[in-house]
Amino acid sequence: MKVALLDELRAQNPIVFNVSNFVTVQDVANGINAIGASPIMSEEVAEADEMVGLAGAVCLNLGAVTATQVTQIRAVGQSANRQHRPLVIDPVAVGAVKYRMQMATGLLNDFHPDVIRGNAGEIAALAGVDWQAKGIDAGEGTGDRTAIAKACAQKLKCVVILSGPTDVITDGERAVKVLNGTKLFQIHVGSGDMLSSIVAAFCAVTDDYFEAAQTACLVFAAIGQLVAEATPNLGAGTFIMKLLDKLQTATVAEIEGIAAFE
Repeated sequence: MKVALLDELRAQNPIVFNVSNFVTVQDVANGINAIGASPIMSEEVAEADEMVGLAGAVCLNLGAVTATQVTQIRAVGQSANRQHRPLVIDPVAVGAVKYRMQMATGLLNDFHPDVIRGNAGEIAALAGVDWQAKGIDAGEGTGDRTAIAKACAQKLKCVVILSGPTDVITDGERAVKVLNGTKLFQIHVGSGDMLSSIVAAFCAVTDDYFEAAQTACLVFAAIGQLVAEATPNLGAGTFIMKLLDKLQTATVAEIEGIAAFE
């Protein structure tokens, strides 16, 4: 696990182009900026190619989408492939809503992501594995999460992050589990969206997207854990403020000091 990629990210300050959903767009922008990258957002399809060209990486969020935004997401995804920009997809609630699954399937036929990040319900749905999802939450299921993540990665031929209390990151063959984290992530809507965009930021500074994905997950989870351990009894509002502060100030040494993965 190359935690030193965090220093490389901060040195390069890569632009991350996001097609975000309106629920979490501010959290995503603040999270990218705090970690040391530079966020840009757009909802205009006419500028898709130019925005992708400016970016070091692209993140597409499928939450709260409209028909117009689906058109933009398709254009941005195809442009990212043409311009060889790393592309991260966050397939929000595809395991809970049939329309979203149909939309995601159609989009994934039109362009190819380098990384997909979702919860167990979302990744299981993309892999074709039964799982009882609950809206944007993972819901309940009894499957082997590593096996589900690997199945999704093999099917879609990309790196897959299955987020949860333990994050699973796989390229379809190799798999890593990140054991750090805090339950406070679960009570802040937008934590997953922030992580997806931070994954894109790490992909902008290395060609090894498996390494980028696992490092981003470790850094984000460890920073959340550092915040929770430093201030007991945090509420959701205070947590996000302190999380943003720590995303900006955490050092590689601090993260390596508590890093837990297998």
